[in-house]
Amino acid sequence: MSRSAATDRAAQPVETLLEQHRVELTAYCYRMLGSPVDAEDAVQETLLRAWRGYERFEGRSALRSWLYRIAGNVCFDLLDARQRRAMPMDLSAPGTVDGPLGAPLPESTWIEPVPDGRVVAADSDPAEQAIAKESLRLAFVAALQHLPPRQRAVLILREVLRWEASEVAELLDTSVASVNSALQRARASLEAKNIVPAETAGPLDETQQEFLARYVDAFESYDMESLTSLLQEDATQSMPPYALWLRGRDDILAWWFGPGIGCSGSRLVPIEANGSPAWGQYRPRESGDGYDAWAIQIVALADDGIAEFTFFLDTERLFPLFGLPLRLDP
Repeated sequence: MSRSAATDRAAQPVETLLEQHRVELTAYCYRMLGSPVDAEDAVQETLLRAWRGYERFEGRSALRSWLYRIAGNVCFDLLDARQRRAMPMDLSAPGTVDGPLGAPLPESTWIEPVPDGRVVAADSDPAEQAIAKESLRLAFVAALQHLPPRQRAVLILREVLRWEASEVAELLDTSVASVNSALQRARASLEAKNIVPAETAGPLDETQQEFLARYVDAFESYDMESLTSLLQEDATQSMPPYALWLRGRDDILAWWFGPGIGCSGSRLVPIEANGSPAWGQYRPRESGDGYDAWAIQIVALADDGIAEFTFFLDTERLFPLFGLPLRLDP
C-alpha cells in the first residue's frame, strides 16, 4: 500500500472506512444467503469483526478484499447451520386451482425479496448497476442456492463482481486451479437450469414501461380480457410462504377470479426490488374504508408477456423493509 493511501486511510475514522462498503457487502451476502435480513445481520457481524480486528489488519491487503474474506466466512458459518432457502418451484410440482393451499411454511424456508437501494449503489456506473440488478433477480438468486457454498462464492466473485481467479483463490485460501474447477461446476449447474450468470439487462425501455403501465391498469381494474393479453401462456405464479404454485395463464387467471377474487380492486404501489418490476399490493378492506397490505408483487418479463409472478405474502416483515405502510387510506 502506498504512503499516500495509508495517509488517506488514517485520516478517516475506522467506522467511516468500513461503512463505505456496506451496500456491496450486503449485495454479496444477499446472493449467498437469499434473505435481506440474514444479509444485513451478516454484514453487521462482518463490520463488527473488522472493527475489532482493524489494528491487526495493518493494510497487509486491500481493505475491500479483507472485508469480503470476513463476509464470506460469516456466510459460510451461517450456511453450515441452516437449510438452503428456496422458491416454491424448488419444492414441488405445480398445483391446481382447486387444490389445497396448504399451511404456510416458516420464513426460513423462502428466498425473500430485497430493496434495490440496499444492494445497488446509487452512485455506481450504469453498466455496473445493470449487472448488479440482473444478478439480484429472483431466478438467479434461487439458482445460486442450489450450489454448494464455496461454488456459490466463486461464481459470485468471478461472474458478478469480475474478480480475477488469483484474487478469489487468495480470498478463499485455495488454489487458482480449484477456483477454476469450482467455477466450471457452478456454471454447469446454472446452465442446466437455463440461468445465465449476471446477464446484463439495461433499464426498461419505453415499450416495456408502457406494457407495465397497462398491466397495472388491468390488475387494478381486474380486467380479465386485458390480463389475458398480458400474461405469457406458460406463465407461473407462486405465493410464499405457501408451497402451492401454478403454471399456465389459464390456471393463474382461474385463481385470480376464483380463490383470489379478494384481490379485485387492489392498489399497486411501485417499488424497486431485485432489479425487477415490483409493487406493494394493497387489497381493499371489506368495510370499504381503505386498503390493507397484501403482498410484495414481483414480475419477470419475457418478449411475449409476463412470464412469472411472485407474491410474497409476509407483509408484517416485508412491507417495513420497503418503507411501505401496512394500510392505505381511501
